[in-house]
Amino acid sequence: MREYLLTLCITAAVTYLLTGPVRKFAIMAGAMPQIRARDVHREPTPRLGGIAMFFGLCAGLLVANHLTNLSQVFENSNEPRALLSGAALIWLIGVLDDKFEIDALIKLGGQMIAAGVMVVQGLTILWLPVPGVGTVALTQWQGTLLTVALVVITINAVNFVDGLDGLAAGMVCIAACAFFLYAYRIWYGYNIEAAAPATLFAVILMGMCLGFLPHNMHPARIFMGDSGSMLIGLVLAAGAISVTGQVDPDVMKLFSGSERNAVHQMVPVYIPLVMPLTIIAIPAADLVLAIVRRTWRGQSPFAADRGHLHHRLLEIGHSHSRSVLIMYFWSALIAFGALAYSVNSASMWIVLGIVFLSAIGLALLLLPRFTPRAPKWAEHFVPPRYRRRKALAEPAANTPEQGEPAEAPADEEDRTPVAAGVAGVNGATAVGPRSRFSR
Repeated sequence: MREYLLTLCITAAVTYLLTGPVRKFAIMAGAMPQIRARDVHREPTPRLGGIAMFFGLCAGLLVANHLTNLSQVFENSNEPRALLSGAALIWLIGVLDDKFEIDALIKLGGQMIAAGVMVVQGLTILWLPVPGVGTVALTQWQGTLLTVALVVITINAVNFVDGLDGLAAGMVCIAACAFFLYAYRIWYGYNIEAAAPATLFAVILMGMCLGFLPHNMHPARIFMGDSGSMLIGLVLAAGAISVTGQVDPDVMKLFSGSERNAVHQMVPVYIPLVMPLTIIAIPAADLVLAIVRRTWRGQSPFAADRGHLHHRLLEIGHSHSRSVLIMYFWSALIAFGALAYSVNSASMWIVLGIVFLSAIGLALLLLPRFTPRAPKWAEHFVPPRYRRRKALAEPAANTPEQGEPAEAPADEEDRTPVAAGVAGVNGATAVGPRSRFSR
């Protein structure tokens, strides 16, 4: 576990430290498109944040390759190299799209090629545990088609949900955390070495998202762009493919005891079918609804609009931050609920807890204008909008005496507000903080 924590910290640190220079590079390179009708931000914001995330991925794999225990993953499996090859290709396509806005069909072809590169190097689904049937071995063509389909669906699901500041990175980080706990249990709980690559992929993905989130929270100073959203979608799909199609359920030796115990013990075997779906449940639902909505209107499934789930939350009255937190809540509830059920499927408390939290989530959806207030002892630890409002009395020393005109601030008549123009980038410009007034 210490080596995983070290890999996580190195990946997050490299991503965090490189995001600032990448932001300046994106501004100089002109990767800062004008605000579109479907956008929710108000100022032009640079993209290409995926560059820092890709180098964080490379740093995490490099560090893991030189650690004592994690280096065995590279010796016993070719999956880390397959992931790096596919990630490099999809990242390059994303960078070109962030700069030149390439066609959607070209991006789809690039996603399929990146998935094919991983399949050629061994990262593919070999068998599936089917409930009621058992383990079903797949042919080469079946495994290839299923792998490519899963990669393309996951990449586009993450790309579709990347519409609010910090939304995609936070949701993928939550999913990666749940997936790491599941894969780690399969590896050390059942002593299955085939689950080691998926565990490494999950912890590196967590580091990439955690390192990028401080720069991407509302108001975002930089966007990850397609270079980042497609990259983290590919890494997430690679972990799901590795633990689903590479881990043989028969190795767990769960077919012992009574039939009821066997059914309960087989839950960890069937969870690989459910877990990849739960970690992208919200993005996948948004993807399906978008395709149905656009097709019903006679539009292309790749045509952008403002009908995504996060846009709906904004329309019913939720703020930007609250919409992101609600999406976080549902992602964590689905992912960690499935994880808890895989650990102990016979516990009724898990089901009752999921139902109770779901009721809380529905209540939050129905109260868009409710703003909680923090207690007095916690006001210093929460944002100002959650603090209790206090009437601030003006000091008597600043009140002008009767008959004396109020003094205007120095140089007030010479200062005029500056409208946000080319330098109107969220946070600060590339060379320093943005001035509120002109000279």
